[in-house]
Amino acid sequence: MNTHTVSAHDGMGHITASTPARYVLPGITAGSRRLARAWLWLALLALIGSGLFSVLLVLARTPGINTLLPGGDFFRVALVVHVDLSVLVWFVAVAGALWSLNLKPAITPVNRLATQFAWALCAAGALGMALAPFVDSGPAIMANYIPMIDSATFRIALLVFAAGGLLLVLLTMLCTVPIGPAVDGTGALRFGLHASAVAAAVALLAFGWSLVVMPAGLPAVAHYEILYWGGGHALQFTWTLLMLVSWLVLVQACGGQVPLSPRIVLLLFSLALVGVFVTPLAYLMYDIGSVEHRNMHTWAMRLGGGMAIAPLMLAVLLGLAPLRRLAPELRPLRAAVLTSLLLFVAGGLIGLTINGSNVRIPAHYHGSIVGVTLALMGMIYWLLPRLGYAAPSGRTALLQPWLYGSGQLLHIIGLMWSGGYGVQRKVAGAEQVLRSSGEIAGMGLMGVGGLLAIVGGLLFVLVVVRAMRGAAAIPARQQRDGTA
Repeated sequence: MNTHTVSAHDGMGHITASTPARYVLPGITAGSRRLARAWLWLALLALIGSGLFSVLLVLARTPGINTLLPGGDFFRVALVVHVDLSVLVWFVAVAGALWSLNLKPAITPVNRLATQFAWALCAAGALGMALAPFVDSGPAIMANYIPMIDSATFRIALLVFAAGGLLLVLLTMLCTVPIGPAVDGTGALRFGLHASAVAAAVALLAFGWSLVVMPAGLPAVAHYEILYWGGGHALQFTWTLLMLVSWLVLVQACGGQVPLSPRIVLLLFSLALVGVFVTPLAYLMYDIGSVEHRNMHTWAMRLGGGMAIAPLMLAVLLGLAPLRRLAPELRPLRAAVLTSLLLFVAGGLIGLTINGSNVRIPAHYHGSIVGVTLALMGMIYWLLPRLGYAAPSGRTALLQPWLYGSGQLLHIIGLMWSGGYGVQRKVAGAEQVLRSSGEIAGMGLMGVGGLLAIVGGLLFVLVVVRAMRGAAAIPARQQRDGTA
């Protein structure tokens, strides 16, 4: 039951009253507001940069248009920058914004300076990665999770970004507010944020572990693939936990009641986290280049998150079901949750059909990652008025999640379709070797969906920038407790 007990007793000392659990994030202090704003700007700039490269990326794979563009090297460089900005930088920046809301109200001047330095390192690293193709280009290496441009500038920029991320995670773990003995809705969400930071710490440990035990003399492709495999899988637990926190916050903000108690939610967050601790076991049990090592990470990710996601997903749907007419500023939040659920489920189902190395693989992770992205977009809409900006509302704000989500759905359906014909991943132009009308139709659908998703992404930037130019009109009490 979705109840949280209160101090109401009958004459025999039994509790006679209860109130629904309220899943609201902690109140925002002046210090956390400044820090969250900075991380939000970095997230927004990462999306803008990613969008510019994604236009070139989709056109490079669309039949007919791709003949007008350069060949495979152009596609691969665009893909590297697009993925690193839209996944790595975007997710880390949004995580920084959410984690900053959970910092202690009073932190030392040293810690405050360290938080600012972490942001500066991440911003400098992201800028360096975006500029690397133009100032010091090199071969594009399509490693999973963190694709690379094999140049000194790109490697240094990525190391700077990683240093900022490491400092961010350490500060998040050291300076966060404890949950406390009485677990309410806010405490459960605090635990979810704690858990996501722990998963990020395990991922950073895995990256360092891989670097230390990496065999010498490997080709660059094999080197980076092995280097990022373990840590990349661990990072998925971080993003998934942030998505689950976002779903609960957004349903509550819309006025829905999630039919789960805070203790059950805390248990589900724990189940979502436990799989990440398979990561060090994989390093202790198997050589990092072995098939067993790779498979252990894969199965931990499949099984670890699934036990928590399914019941929370059902509870979120039940919480949204009774909602009918909502205030204009709440409709985009509901749309973000529904499209997030749709894409995440689609990505998970496609993952069950993967057989071999073809474009079904990017169809799977595009669905899952975009599901997380839509949830975080909704969280940003929720955050804006609480950071002193205007609340997104109107037709554009409502259209944005549906356009972005439907475009990405068409995108992954096209990839799924083409994958059935064996169209290979990480290639473009003539390298795709599209022989049949079915293959051409599938990749054409992919291109149409991708372009619609790009428009949806640009609309998100437009909505957020408009809100940032306005002043918050939401009452101060609602800014504190997260209601609307």
